[in-house]
Parts: sequence; structure tokens; C-alpha cells
Amino acid sequence: MDTPIIIVIVVSAAAMAASAALYLRQRARRRRPEEFDLMEGRDFEHYCAELLRRRGFQEVEVTKGSGDYGIDILAEKDGVTYAVQCKRYAAPVGVKAVQEAYAGRDYYDRMVGAVLTNQYFTQPAVEAARRLKILLWDRGYLESMMEE
Repeated sequence: MDTPIIIVIVVSAAAMAASAALYLRQRARRRRPEEFDLMEGRDFEHYCAELLRRRGFQEVEVTKGSGDYGIDILAEKDGVTYAVQCKRYAAPVGVKAVQEAYAGRDYYDRMVGAVLTNQYFTQPAVEAARRLKILLWDRGYLESMMEE
């Protein structure tokens, strides 16, 4: 074999190995739980309230722990009032959380109801939210709030 061909083969193999190592490192990092994945429910609610404050929400209030009609955070932004249900789960969030946000939005007389979670939503939850006009803020949205 020609020496330049051997060099090209060795360099290509090294580049592929480095690329594979980078991919595996990024994949492992994504599987590691974030700080919010390890929080207790009440701590997660306060964490989310602080993220909302940093995003320009005002009058952010964490509701009392029990008897809150499914709403964990009350807030306002640009004249729009929000009732937010927080769910720190280990699995996808279902319809029940959407129903709680819907009922709580009306109970607290807020304009918008939302569910904020560290996970994603089941398809039935997405369909219910669309029909009930409830915002769904999933893990991707939560992570984007952290980055800003």
C-alpha cells in the first residue's frame, strides 16, 4: 500500500472513533438525571416558580401544599394570568394533570391554565389539553427556561 493511503485510512479511523466517543458521551449525559429530576414535589414547585420569575412572570406565588385544587403556581405576565400545575414525574404525564389544570384555572379565575413537567405528555393528555385549551410545558420547555 501507498504511504499516503495508509495515512488517510488511519486519520479517517481516528476521526470516526473520536466522533463515536463524542456521541456516546453526549448520549450518556442526556440520560443522567437533571437536578430537578431528583427534587421532591414541593421543591420542584418552588424551582419552577423561580424559573417563571426569571422569564418575566410577575406576582408568582406558590400555592399552599394541600387544598390547592391542583394548582401549584399562580402568576401573571403581560396582563395575562396563569394557573400552573407542576408535575415532577418519572414517567409521561397523563390526562389527570390536564384535568386538574383545567379545574384549577377556573377555580382561581385565571386566563390560562398550564401543566409544567420534567417529563413529556401522553397522547391522550395532549389531545385533552388541546380541547380544554391548557398549555403543556414539557421537559424541553423546562430545559429551555433553564438556559435563558
